[in-house]
Amino acid sequence: MNPQKILLLGSGELGKEVTIALQRLGQYVIAVDSYKDAPAMQVAHECEVINMLDGEALDAIVTKHKPDLIVPEIEAIRTERFYDYEKQGITVVPSAKAANFTMNRKAIRDLASKELVLRTANYLYATTLEDFKKAVAVIGIPCVVKPLMSSSGKGQSIIKTEQDVEKSWNYAMEGSRGDYKEVIVEEFIKFNSEITLLTVTQKNGKTLFCPPIGHRQERGDYQESWQPCAISDLDLKEAEEMAAKVTKELSGAGLWGVEFFLTDKGIYFSELSPRPHDTGMVTLANTQNLSEFELHARAILGFPIPNIQLKQHGASAVLLASAEGTSYNFSGVEDVLNNPNTDVRLFAKPTTRPYRRMGVVLTYDNLQSDVNMVKQKAMDLSKQITITTH
Repeated sequence: MNPQKILLLGSGELGKEVTIALQRLGQYVIAVDSYKDAPAMQVAHECEVINMLDGEALDAIVTKHKPDLIVPEIEAIRTERFYDYEKQGITVVPSAKAANFTMNRKAIRDLASKELVLRTANYLYATTLEDFKKAVAVIGIPCVVKPLMSSSGKGQSIIKTEQDVEKSWNYAMEGSRGDYKEVIVEEFIKFNSEITLLTVTQKNGKTLFCPPIGHRQERGDYQESWQPCAISDLDLKEAEEMAAKVTKELSGAGLWGVEFFLTDKGIYFSELSPRPHDTGMVTLANTQNLSEFELHARAILGFPIPNIQLKQHGASAVLLASAEGTSYNFSGVEDVLNNPNTDVRLFAKPTTRPYRRMGVVLTYDNLQSDVNMVKQKAMDLSKQITITTH
């Protein structure tokens, strides 16, 4: 086996874990991001700092390193370039089509709703404030507003009253990534819970599913996740069928984070990420025989994955910064680690800003435990760690 040269586009905490998983399988990783000292850069063989929305800069990096695989880990990339890279013989993970479609909410939502006829919320698009107001009137209040290109919940909001309309438009424009200024207005689904179904597509094996992960969001970004979450056999079967259908259409091998709403009317498809998912950080608590990052690494390299097995119950709770700064410290970590069945992961990001994810608390217990108690423990312990900026 010869090492593959892998160009990782996006070097945050998820990219860091992917890098470690790939290196454990003997691979060579070049970490790329828009700022220096990103988490994955701290463990990669090489690193580059570029604006990945600059197509020429992206081309130059690909030409310089001549990678075997390109692994995108964020949304803000000039993804249409991926088709040319595939023509050059470079493998794009999971595929150029998948990366291009899922980096844009419009492409993936139209594929899911119109072409694959999956159950989704009603939705409309808008590129101007005038069209936005019309879309809100048609969809109705309350409704959910998201930029078509954004990450980590940036620009997402819920319109609850008429007074929220213009504020939501401005917030979506501020949170939009790159030069794509369009929003989606979605029907507000009255859901009982949200789940992430981590789905693994293989080069030479069947599609596999991880035990479903429950999560709670604020500002469009996850706050806690737990595995497994409560779901009926019927709803889980439908979710697996939807996930298999959309990942097959997008093509390629890798781990996908497929999000669903659980409602009284059944499962609704929400979103899809063609890479490890932030809610899947709960798998770092050894809830499975292979974490989502190890599954991704094996799948993109074409290594076999015989099975995915739930080993124990687990939960994760995020640690968020509250202020902007270039120097910071954590307090309370030692006290939290003094608790049994507990772990802490600190991401070593070079700067802080309000609501930036700086770490995660992990808790776990055996399969006979109450997963809700495991989740509550993670939430309680996360509040004991504070981040002080200087």
